[in-house]
Amino acid sequence: MLIGERYPLVDRANDADRISMVKVIFSTITGKYDFLNHFLSLRRDVAWRRFTVEQMRFFNTYRFLDVATGTSDLAIETSTRYPDIHVTGLDFVEEMLDQGMKKIESKGLSKRIDLIKGDALHIPLPNKSFDAAGVAFGIRNIPDKISALRELKRVVVPGGQVLVLELTLPQAQYFKGFYHIYLNIILPLLARTFSPNPEAYHYLGDSIMDFPPVRGFAGMMKEVGLVDVEVHTLTLGICHLFMGHKPNPDQPEKCLK
Repeated sequence: MLIGERYPLVDRANDADRISMVKVIFSTITGKYDFLNHFLSLRRDVAWRRFTVEQMRFFNTYRFLDVATGTSDLAIETSTRYPDIHVTGLDFVEEMLDQGMKKIESKGLSKRIDLIKGDALHIPLPNKSFDAAGVAFGIRNIPDKISALRELKRVVVPGGQVLVLELTLPQAQYFKGFYHIYLNIILPLLARTFSPNPEAYHYLGDSIMDFPPVRGFAGMMKEVGLVDVEVHTLTLGICHLFMGHKPNPDQPEKCLK
């Protein structure tokens, strides 16, 4: 699969092709990734991450895992908000990790944030290593979402959190039509102006439209055994935060909020 090549529709690609697409896409848009995220969302992505970080609770390991960390915005936001914790970011695209490390070093956070290359379906870390594990705008790129959720659950302690921040289709009919036009026409046109691989943004729109309905994804979280699942609707439903907990019979004695 080459830069500039039109990517197949998400629902017509097998899992191996989707993984290959994601690697190509995110290795070729790294330099403009942060700018385009902020620009195309009118900087709402910053507010969504901040809201997610505010929901986190640390009480045992004081460690957070950011899966599909990309250029590490969620890892950096978490580390900045909670100066007494340690953060690990994981991604399978080396170019993204390189960009993330530059940002971490520029902010003086290299002693508090580690970045590792790895697969969200086979996280190379022990069970019960983190108080919280999350993924921001990445789980829609993982074909086997159930396995990814199981891995997130595995690496958190009992009582720990799994947080998923993801772009979604709004439910309101009056807004849904406009959003389809934005994803399929406006967004790719804007991306063509700035991105070295504008076809990647056709994939972005397609991947959002292919993401499960909000209730369906919340059901997946329950299916893997997460409890107290909450769903927060953000910005007219174009983004949602899904939160669940690993079952724990004991109430944590100390909580860093």
